[in-house]
Amino acid sequence: MKLKPLFDRVVLKMTEAEETTASGIILAAASKEKPQVAQVVAVGPGGVVDGKEVVMTVNVGDKVITSKYSGTEVKLGSDEYVIVKQSDILAIVE
Repeated sequence: MKLKPLFDRVVLKMTEAEETTASGIILAAASKEKPQVAQVVAVGPGGVVDGKEVVMTVNVGDKVITSKYSGTEVKLGSDEYVIVKQSDILAIVE
């Protein structure tokens, strides 16, 4: 099965949360923050959304930073994805 986003939606695969801090402290599972960096898996076609023309500026394969608690989590087989609006993506990591 394959996810194909509609309109201004983007399918992301979140990266794993860090298990150690920069100083080497190992974090317990409860203290890990939700990751904000993700890989773009699929991009919708854009188009007219709420009466405004939306041009998609992210591409499949881009690494992006998203708003902390945005999107809808979806599990497809053993893989987990997050579907967000393009406006919930804050930056592209280069």
